[in-house]
Amino acid sequence: METIYIKNMVCNRCIVSVLNIFKTEDYTVESLKLGEVVAIKGLKSEFSNLSNALEKAGFKIIENDNDALIEKIKVALIHKIEIGETANLFQALAEKFGKTEAALSKLFSKSEGLTLEKYTINLKIEKVKEHIQLGQLNFSEIAYSLNYKTSSHLARQFKTVTGMSMSDYKSLGSWDRKTLDRIV
Repeated sequence: METIYIKNMVCNRCIVSVLNIFKTEDYTVESLKLGEVVAIKGLKSEFSNLSNALEKAGFKIIENDNDALIEKIKVALIHKIEIGETANLFQALAEKFGKTEAALSKLFSKSEGLTLEKYTINLKIEKVKEHIQLGQLNFSEIAYSLNYKTSSHLARQFKTVTGMSMSDYKSLGSWDRKTLDRIV
């Protein structure tokens, strides 16, 4: 049994896709969660075929510990933002991974060419776009759900990242959203 770390798994559909690829390539999957698969190789399994099939679907096998940690950080951030737990985010990550906030930030920046803070802001902005598109929350409620102190702080950040106000974005009708695996 081996643990294989997978890059670009960001949602439940990714889990289904990766599961299907592993089954097609004759692996028995013991457990599967975002970014991580524990599987047993079948008799007809070829690791290169698995790798190629995953890459064809937009995923990639992670081959070193630092890249695996970066992917775990991304998955943890996506999950925290999805459930609205954004207070003390970097401190929580540091505790979870047994590193200092500075060490995680430095590793992330070096690997991704983007600071951990900027990546988190980009994730939040994509979540804001989703909320706007769904039309279920007003701007103040969106800001509150993402743990912003004020809706004006969110509005400034949204404009800085997207180049337009949230109202302008809302009135577009044809929304430009990035998939979470394409933020970095």
